[in-house]
Amino acid sequence: MSVYTVVEQSDLVEFLQDYSVGELADFQGISAGIENTNYFVNTLQDGQTRQFVLTIFEHHSFAELPYFLNIMAFMAEHEIPTAHPIKTLSNGYLKELKAKPAALVERLKGGGVDHPNDIQCSVMGEYLARFHQAGQDFSDFRPNDRGLDWMVSTYQLIQQYLPSDEQAMIEAELAYQAQIDWAHLPSGVIHADLFCDNALFSGNQLSGIIDLYYACNAAFLYDLAVMVNDWCRINEGDVENIHFDATKVEQMVHAYRQQRPLSEEEEQAWPAALRLAALRFFLSRLKDKHMPREGEMTQIKDPNVFKQVLRIHRQA
Repeated sequence: MSVYTVVEQSDLVEFLQDYSVGELADFQGISAGIENTNYFVNTLQDGQTRQFVLTIFEHHSFAELPYFLNIMAFMAEHEIPTAHPIKTLSNGYLKELKAKPAALVERLKGGGVDHPNDIQCSVMGEYLARFHQAGQDFSDFRPNDRGLDWMVSTYQLIQQYLPSDEQAMIEAELAYQAQIDWAHLPSGVIHADLFCDNALFSGNQLSGIIDLYYACNAAFLYDLAVMVNDWCRINEGDVENIHFDATKVEQMVHAYRQQRPLSEEEEQAWPAALRLAALRFFLSRLKDKHMPREGEMTQIKDPNVFKQVLRIHRQA
């Protein structure tokens, strides 16, 4: 959610004329995250302040985006707390801004979680399973564009920048993952990026699952592994001290199983899923580090975090 596209007040005033949300009051860029440009936007309508998030999509085309916005609306309408996109007066949820696709969504209450507790991990396990179950009735389909093929091509793109130890680790892991039969595991709509900063809490109550712009159809188990790798990871100083809180892992996975029991094949593939999820974010962070994009407010996350996570899972 870095700011790559700078928006002026006059741009927003014109943009909002196609919405029934009142007049622009104020706005500010959001620096957290790394993929799209985001702004908090406040409007005044009938004497009341309304709060939204404006997203300008830096990588997705107009043709790709209905899937994401439709799944957000679908989940919000099926009792999964997601930000409902706002319809324009002229053309659905999408609109052009600064020659790029853009969407306005409701701003949810609550705040992000930096250090999730056991209860919050359990809540997320439950809601991820409910997300997966609700998505079984969602008819649109989108393949995972951060799957194993993407990992191979991304590695080839950045290989020249990497030290020999990282090359060896990644090549060994890609060879290992190529042997796993992911296609036959239970699958459907997944979030694919449900890190701590993509959920909002009010105390221990989940108030929102946000940033669904990696959502796709893929193995449910992978989605759970992505979440465990972030929510249950303990960061204490140097990356060498990263470890996992066994209680948080147990709480999260148990709560997920209570909603959607894992198959025998999923139980067997769980260690591989943790490794695949670590590899995906190790590679994307390496790419952002060695081939950064320019932005007004950018945030590049440390790839060594997921290098260590991958190392932990490979040694387990």
